[in-house]
Amino acid sequence: MTVRTTPPDTTPPTSEITSVSARDRVAAVDPAALAAGLDGEGSAFTPRLLSPAVCREIAGLYDDVTRFRSTIDMARYRFGSGQYRYFDHPLPEAVSTLRTALYPLLLPIARDWAARLGRPAPWPDTLDAWLARCHEAGQTRPTPILLRYGPGDWNALHRDLYGDLVFPLQVVIGLDVPGEDYTGGEFLMTEQRARAQTRGHAMTLRQGHGLVFTTRDRPVRSARGWSAGPMRHGVSTVRSGLRHTLGLVFHDAT
Repeated sequence: MTVRTTPPDTTPPTSEITSVSARDRVAAVDPAALAAGLDGEGSAFTPRLLSPAVCREIAGLYDDVTRFRSTIDMARYRFGSGQYRYFDHPLPEAVSTLRTALYPLLLPIARDWAARLGRPAPWPDTLDAWLARCHEAGQTRPTPILLRYGPGDWNALHRDLYGDLVFPLQVVIGLDVPGEDYTGGEFLMTEQRARAQTRGHAMTLRQGHGLVFTTRDRPVRSARGWSAGPMRHGVSTVRSGLRHTLGLVFHDAT
């Protein structure tokens, strides 16, 4: 299993980056590097997308149950251990802005993957237009998610599909400082490989940085062209502290 961490932080100090909009930070992401990472391993880190102050603000929303449409106890459903909550409308401004800004960055990769795999590419140019299609199909519930893990908590390997309409990429953003606020809790991905053992990756999420990863599979070159490499994601056991993450899924749920 490979172990990865986010690259060194080259963003300005907090006092400077808080004056830069989420759209500007997303615009600074290198699309070619992002596509290369996703092609190679099904996931790729971004530079810092949220300032530490905004990370703390979003994590602090967890105890305000009025901001969420549902709370999931993972042990109850045998998903693992811990809790997560789905935001309700209206989404927090930072969450909505970031989700809207990331969609056009990821869209060319999604379309390229669909072409390689011979699949339809039903995604229009804007997130609003895509969500309108989801809603017409009965997928009306918002999917941005705030997760909280304490000591002993973990998340089983899974996929976030939620309905027939699926965007093939999603983003998770670390809201706490690993090694200070919590230990353990690495983000996990596994890839089922044809006629070979499953490959695994363990990644540490730095505060404010994003990890873009595949929702269900990625194109893998084979002797007959391109095939789909199934992938799942989860979280390893948290050893101490509290770990909060923001998850951005780009299709709504039934």
